[in-house]
Amino acid sequence: MIIVLKPGSTQADIDYIEEKLNDKGLRVHISKGEERTIIGAIGDERILREASLAAYPAVEKVLPILKPFKLASRDFQKENSVIDVQGLTLGGKEVRVMAGPCSVEDREGLLTVARAAKAAGASFLRGGAFKPRSSPYAFQGLGEEGLVYLSEARDETGLLIVTELMDPRDAELVYRYADIIQIGARNMSNFTLLKEVGKFDKPILLKRGLSATVKELLMSAEYILDQGNRNVILCERGVRTFETETRNTLDLSAVPLVKSMSHLPIVVDPSHAVGRSDLVAPMSLAAVAAGADGLIIEIHQNPEEALCDGPQSLRLSEFADLMKRLGAVIQVMGREL
Repeated sequence: MIIVLKPGSTQADIDYIEEKLNDKGLRVHISKGEERTIIGAIGDERILREASLAAYPAVEKVLPILKPFKLASRDFQKENSVIDVQGLTLGGKEVRVMAGPCSVEDREGLLTVARAAKAAGASFLRGGAFKPRSSPYAFQGLGEEGLVYLSEARDETGLLIVTELMDPRDAELVYRYADIIQIGARNMSNFTLLKEVGKFDKPILLKRGLSATVKELLMSAEYILDQGNRNVILCERGVRTFETETRNTLDLSAVPLVKSMSHLPIVVDPSHAVGRSDLVAPMSLAAVAAGADGLIIEIHQNPEEALCDGPQSLRLSEFADLMKRLGAVIQVMGREL
């Protein structure tokens, strides 16, 4: 249920209503907009009906949230959420680019990629220290050693780190190093993990599952939001269809659809979507045209020797060329790089 306060309501009014709702055992989420404050009350619907919320001081109106994803919905928050990541905003006018290897393989290779990504105009360095692989015999990542290399690359280049968390047991370790914590497609429905990162105060990049609907993606985001972490970034990375020429099918309709349903920002991962380096550039351009708030792109200094996802990784020169082309599309869309 949404409680819309009258314009000019004071902090004392907010505190009074919050206390009353807490007394009834309801979970309270407060969203302060430019004109009005909205209070979301979540809990037993019978208690909500009996709470006489409209009679509280400073309340303008009370509305039910009909969608199952309460806190992620446009009903709860009309304005776009703009996520602050160490001073860089995501979800505003800027289109942010996250680039790097699929997995951190060694120190020198990562530094080479990070320097190239920075020079081309990226804002974030992506790289997996822990890697979920289809085969147990494939390279699984360097673990904490990889996180240390990412930290060194951040210190040298200023690029902020996006890296994946797979296991709640590694949560504190990844938290110490990451600027954005990624929850991969295979863990989109790992609700224990989602609850864990919901307790964090760092942004979470939540990837759409292999066969998940947009509604299911938003319901997974709800698990994080409900624990108190409002810094959620959604990611479209392609879904499985009958098509075999590409790794997955990139659902670019999900970008405007998510924006119509939710206030959360959304980025696109064209690399995992298509699985072919020759298709990454056109899909990146199309994603920005569709309204994506950012891109997460795999690049490598020598894709032929990459330990993970080489066929979908751009060469460093190809990435630099793509960034130049992206600038023109971003400008046409009225946004900034």
